[in-house]
Amino acid sequence: MELKEKLISSFMAFEEQIDVHSELHDLRTAAIKNFENKGFPTKKEESWKYTSLNAILKNDFTVFPKSETSIEFKDVKKYFIHEIDTYKIVFIDGVFSSNLSSTTHQGLDVCLMSSALNKPKYKMVIDAYFNQIASKDESLTSLNTAFANEGAYINIPKKTVVQKPIEIMYFSTGNEAALLVQPRNLVIVGENSHVQIIERHQSLNENPVLTNSVTEIFAQKRAIVDFYKIQNDHLGANLIDNTYVSQKQESHVSVQTFSFGGNLTRNNLNFYHFGERLTSTLNGITIIGDKQHVDHYTLVHHAAPNCESFQDYKGIFSDNSTGVFNGKVYVEKEAQKTNAFQKSNNILLGEKATINAKPQLEIFADDVKCSHGCTVGQLDETAMFYMQQRGIPKKEAKALLMYAFSNAVIENIKIPELKQRITKIIALKLGVKIGFDL
Repeated sequence: MELKEKLISSFMAFEEQIDVHSELHDLRTAAIKNFENKGFPTKKEESWKYTSLNAILKNDFTVFPKSETSIEFKDVKKYFIHEIDTYKIVFIDGVFSSNLSSTTHQGLDVCLMSSALNKPKYKMVIDAYFNQIASKDESLTSLNTAFANEGAYINIPKKTVVQKPIEIMYFSTGNEAALLVQPRNLVIVGENSHVQIIERHQSLNENPVLTNSVTEIFAQKRAIVDFYKIQNDHLGANLIDNTYVSQKQESHVSVQTFSFGGNLTRNNLNFYHFGERLTSTLNGITIIGDKQHVDHYTLVHHAAPNCESFQDYKGIFSDNSTGVFNGKVYVEKEAQKTNAFQKSNNILLGEKATINAKPQLEIFADDVKCSHGCTVGQLDETAMFYMQQRGIPKKEAKALLMYAFSNAVIENIKIPELKQRITKIIALKLGVKIGFDL
């Protein structure tokens, strides 16, 4: 049975397992019908022109894991930012792990999506926010909505500065020959509040896993949200990450994506503006090799005046790897005084490495400052020669140049311990042992 048919036939059994009220049932039913009509995206769709799921979908994925699995913290400690204290929401093969988690309801909610969806006390919040900004049309988002039950639920009241970062961790044990998981996250940040969130999907062996994740982020007036996505997985891992951001006036939301591993990674990042004088920041670093594939698809929808958005994506591609950057800035007529900047810079280290870049601007306002750009090239041979002449070995000189190329994004990391961790991963990817904290 093909995966699409398996999912459709599993939908009724899934709803029988969980306790949902009628509004959610209607929402789920509409979502599965949209997925049934559209199916998985193909390269015939313009937004998926350079990314194919055909090879991945041939796996016989288990839709629901057969048994729960426990993991010792010592075995996965290296994946956490363990140098500092954090709230933790941890899932193993899609199932919440209370042993590895550190949640709270003291002054803020850092807990489970399943509780928020199914408990009456959360109903008002769910009705107001759940599936309000996520696409009703995109097939994989609809698929996630149909099966949405578990994930992270984060609700920060107004005038709250969260004192420590929140880590959302999804582990895949590989106990199944192939596993499909569909986490759903909802993040609500109240007026004048500030939160830092780190998200990671991590396989523990090479068995195939397909993660179809959806995250909705709501930033209220003057809220500050720093969201970090670490993607450094095994070659059997495939991630489709759909993130939707709603911003109110004077809010600041930053989403920074670090893509270093996995077989196929598709990051769909959508920002929607609902107020003036707000700022959206989208940054990313991609360093991949082998036959890895990373696709960044971004949209910033400017619908109000006096707003800013900044996109800066750096890519380093070697061997037979493929990168895609498809970014769009859409400025409505009412969005005067918009300041939008979009940039995609890429380095190809091998003759077979590929980058497909398509930066786009659609502007309907006449008093704006918008620019976009894309570069594709190789390392500066003159700079390499200069460094070698001063006694720096070729390998280290090459690594320093690539680090300098990525540094503008690294400098935007506001958690020192995470910045150090990303720096170490980059050093490992570049194959050098060198101190990068310059």
